[in-house]
Amino acid sequence: MSLPAPASANPAGSAVPWSLVCLALAMLLSSLGTSSANVALPTFVQAFGTSFQAVQWVVLAYLLGVTTLIVSVGRMGDLFGRRRLMLAGIGLFTVASIACGLAPELWVLIAARAAQGLGAAVMMASTMALVGDAVPAARAGRAMGFLGTTSAVGTALGPSMGGLLVAGFGWRSIFLVNVPLGLVALLLACRHLPPDRALGKRPSFDHRGSALLALTLAAYALSMTLGRGRFGALNIALLLVALVGTGAFLLLESRTQSPLVRPELFRSRVVGAGFAMSSLVTTVAMTTLVVGPFYLARALHLDPAGVGLVMTTGPLVAALAGVPAGRGVDRFGARRMTITGLGSMVLGAAALSCVASSLGIWSYVIPLVFVTAGFAVFQAANNTAVVTGVDPGQRGVVSGLLNLSRNLGLITGASAMGAVFALASGTRDIATAGVAAVVSGTHAAFAVAAALALGALLLAIGFARPHAPLSSNT
Repeated sequence: MSLPAPASANPAGSAVPWSLVCLALAMLLSSLGTSSANVALPTFVQAFGTSFQAVQWVVLAYLLGVTTLIVSVGRMGDLFGRRRLMLAGIGLFTVASIACGLAPELWVLIAARAAQGLGAAVMMASTMALVGDAVPAARAGRAMGFLGTTSAVGTALGPSMGGLLVAGFGWRSIFLVNVPLGLVALLLACRHLPPDRALGKRPSFDHRGSALLALTLAAYALSMTLGRGRFGALNIALLLVALVGTGAFLLLESRTQSPLVRPELFRSRVVGAGFAMSSLVTTVAMTTLVVGPFYLARALHLDPAGVGLVMTTGPLVAALAGVPAGRGVDRFGARRMTITGLGSMVLGAAALSCVASSLGIWSYVIPLVFVTAGFAVFQAANNTAVVTGVDPGQRGVVSGLLNLSRNLGLITGASAMGAVFALASGTRDIATAGVAAVVSGTHAAFAVAAALALGALLLAIGFARPHAPLSSNT
């Protein structure tokens, strides 16, 4: 059965709004897939009669599917067509959601979640790359801001929507709700995404590099997540495997005729600094999610509902700031807005590093607004600068690398910032720690976060300057 032709190939034509709706819906689905399943972990323990450690793989399988393959699928989009790949990614995500919702055993659910993660990787890598194909350059910032808003909405909506669905319809509903959304996204993609550009002789796909990178990233992700932030012998061994794999991958890519990632790509100041800043900034953002709940519950004595309400402030602010941030990028330029966003994050994290619990909830919320609004501005500006600053034939792999840097920042932040918090608290059981210990841990974690944000700001000032796009033979 042939797919419908896209409505328009002209980026400036009437298909642009519907193209953005399609891309935003794909971004929403991938964000919901990340955030909605976490709330059902206790339910999975009861439903499958197993341990909490076993059901954690429901979340981890999705994370591994996204992280290990997002660069490879981005490169596949460059070689074989982004529209074609996006259709496949949405279709896979939708079918995998059905498999998750109908899973009779835990191992089936975990396998289906891995497939769902692969579909999400395709959608995430293709979405930003397609912005350059579907949207005029003068409006790219607005488009990136809109996608950032959609991602933040998905992150904020996932836990609350997942909780309501589990309570009202059972755990299967959190996966089956993706099916109608996926079908709508597939229809919009068929009709409104721009056609794939005609390619001459395609270079071969770097299977060896793709496999080696996937194994390396899997080892790193597992080293940061197994043991719940406590480094044991297994974590150290996996981290060593990741380090050796990184060296082997770089050596292989330098000797491959058609590499997965061109080594000269990182010689671009915008691209190299953009990846580094993205990893640092997402590590900072993760600090608010790892440390925040403990500070709110133990130091400010909020009940779970109060903690949840304050925690939604971050994604809500990011959602509201996304579109204005994109407009600012189009008007003032990506570099200025990058520096503005990072400056806001430095101020917010620095304020949280000396927050006093005696000043009440607003002493936490106001700096949190600075951090999350700055994060939204940075994301819109940095994504625009990096994706539009490379040759169109490299946008897929660059989008994959951008998403990878974000995921690595989140993974590293969850482990490293949690370890800093626990170490500075001076207690083995954070759940029963006193106010002074929690405040001490919070100050230390956000002091490190402020230093990381300042490092990203210095990179933006010193290295992230505009340059001519890299040429490519695809």
